[in-house]
Amino acid sequence: MSQALPRRTVLRAAGAALALPWLDAMRPAFARGAAAEPPPRRMVAINVDLGFMPEEFFPERTGRGYVLSPYLKTLEAHRDDFTVFSGLSHPEVDGGHQADLCFLTGAPHPRSSGFRNTISLDQYAARFVGHRTRFPALPLRVGPNNKSLSYTADGVRIPAEVTPSKVYRQLFVNGSPREQRAQLRRLQEGRSLMDAFGGEIDRLKKRVGGADQARLDQYLTAVRDVERRLHAGEQWETRPKPAVDAPVPKDDLDPTKLVTRTRAMYDLARLALETDSTRLITIFVSQQFNPKVDLPGVELPHHALTHQSQQKDSRTQLRAIETAQMGELARLLDGLAGAEEGGERLLDRTMVLQGSNLGHANRHSTTNLPILLAGGGFRHGAHLGFDRETNRPLADLYVSMLQRLGVETDRFSSGTTTLPGLEPA
Repeated sequence: MSQALPRRTVLRAAGAALALPWLDAMRPAFARGAAAEPPPRRMVAINVDLGFMPEEFFPERTGRGYVLSPYLKTLEAHRDDFTVFSGLSHPEVDGGHQADLCFLTGAPHPRSSGFRNTISLDQYAARFVGHRTRFPALPLRVGPNNKSLSYTADGVRIPAEVTPSKVYRQLFVNGSPREQRAQLRRLQEGRSLMDAFGGEIDRLKKRVGGADQARLDQYLTAVRDVERRLHAGEQWETRPKPAVDAPVPKDDLDPTKLVTRTRAMYDLARLALETDSTRLITIFVSQQFNPKVDLPGVELPHHALTHQSQQKDSRTQLRAIETAQMGELARLLDGLAGAEEGGERLLDRTMVLQGSNLGHANRHSTTNLPILLAGGGFRHGAHLGFDRETNRPLADLYVSMLQRLGVETDRFSSGTTTLPGLEPA
C-alpha cells in the first residue's frame, strides 16, 4: 500500500520550489473513504456600502417556497445554495454611512464622539483558525478610500488592499532568497522587540492601580496579538507560496469601473481559498464617493442615484448597477461551486456572506439590512424573515457562522445565540 503524500508536499528542482495544492493523495491511506477528514471550512464576508433597493432585493414571502425577487433572480442557478434574510440589523448601530465601520463588529453609535470599534468577525475567527494558513485573514477593498471591514480586538482598523496585482504578489509570488532572508530578519527583530516590550508592561503592572492594570491588560492583549502574527509570519516565510495558472491581474483602478474592479477582487478571493492561502476574507465594496459607474445607460453618480431612486430614470440606472453587483456575486458562487476539494464543492465548505450597512440608502437607515448567506454546508433555499420593525441582531447570524467554522462560542458582539431556522445540511 502506498504512503500518503504529506499535506505540505513541495517539489524541488534546479534550486526552485513548488508547493502543491490539496490533493486526494494527501489524505492518509487509512482515512480515505467515509472516515476521511473533511476539507477545512472557510468564510468570505462582503459589504456593499450603498446597499440595494429593498423592494428589488427582498422577496415578498418567507419560507422555502418564496418567489425570487428581481435581484435574487440573478442568483437563480444557486437558489438552493443561499438563504436570504430580512429583519436583521445591529442594535444601536446608527450613523448612516458611518455604520460601515461596524458591519462586522456591531459596535454601537459609530458617529459618537467617544466611539471605539471592537473586534471584527474575521479577526475573532482568526484567533482560532488563522494560524493554519499563511494569511490568518485577508482584508480586501474595492473602492478609493482607506476603509476596511477588519478591526483588531482594540478596535484598530486593519488596512485592506485595493490593488489586485499587489494581492496577487502577496499570495503567489515568492521573493528572491535575499528578499526572503531580509523579511525573516525583520520578523525576528520585530518579535524580539515585542518580547521585551511585553516584559516591561508586566513589570509596570505591579506599580499601578486597578484601573490602570485593566488598561494595560487590554494593551498587552494587543501586543500578544502582534507577537502571534510575527511568529506565524516567521514560520510561513520559509515555505514556498502556491503556484497558480492565473496571470497577474491588471490594475484598473478607474473609479468608474465598479464591475471589473469587483470581479478582479472576487477572482483573487477564490484563488486564495482554492490554494488554502487563507480561510477568512473580507471585501469592502465602497462606492460612497465614486463617480458614475461605467455601465450602459448609467449617467449619474452611484451615490446620487441612491437618493433619487423614487424617480423613474434614476431608478432604472440604479437597478442596472445593483443588478451588475449581484451578477458578480453569482459569478463568485459559480467559481466556488466549480472548484472541488476532497470530493466536495468548495462552495459547500465556504460561507459567503453579502450584505450592507444600509437598509435603505436614500433614508440612510441602518435597519432591515439586505443580507444573504451562501454555501458553507447549511440547509439553504429559504427566506428567513424576522420582525422588520424590531429587528433581530445580525450578530446572531455571526454566531451561527463562527460555530460552522468550528469556533466554540455562543456569543459575538450583540449576538447571544445562533440564528433560528439556519441549520446545517
